[in-house]
Amino acid sequence: MTDEVQLVKQLQSNTSKEQAYRTLVKLYKERLYWHIRNIVKLHDDADDVLQNTFLKVFKNIHNFKGDSKLFSWMYRIATNEAITFLNKKAKRLQITNEEVQQLAIGNLTSDVYFEGDEIQLKLQKAIATLPEKQQLVFNMKYFENIKYKDMAEILETSEGALKASYHIAVKKIEAYLTKN
Repeated sequence: MTDEVQLVKQLQSNTSKEQAYRTLVKLYKERLYWHIRNIVKLHDDADDVLQNTFLKVFKNIHNFKGDSKLFSWMYRIATNEAITFLNKKAKRLQITNEEVQQLAIGNLTSDVYFEGDEIQLKLQKAIATLPEKQQLVFNMKYFENIKYKDMAEILETSEGALKASYHIAVKKIEAYLTKN
């Protein structure tokens, strides 16, 4: 039995659920944080979304059937939570999702947790010009080095479509960086 299968069994058991949950958080907290952070941009927002993600995982672990990897299932939840967060923020501020992202990027320089330089900031601006799916694919491939096979499981789409999205995203980013 793999470690992941064992962990899922422990998570789904009432007697070992809390201990297993602590293990799960320790194993995936940092990777999920950076995945979420790449989507929402700001540290405080990423922290909020990460908490919501782990709450959802905890509440819904009994629904996990093992059809995908636990990692993929959690990434899907984190991705959906991050997108929902951005949508709610846009609605609350009565602006578009693109404007929310531009606002977040504008605030990156004052975010004490942002360690990027001018080039990193320019790259974030370029990424924000992409459609949502291309942003996700680019971030997952470029920053997190997630394999297309795993990405296909997380985003529930084909590897071919992801490769095409990534290629198009790279071209658009190159064009943006050349112009700006």
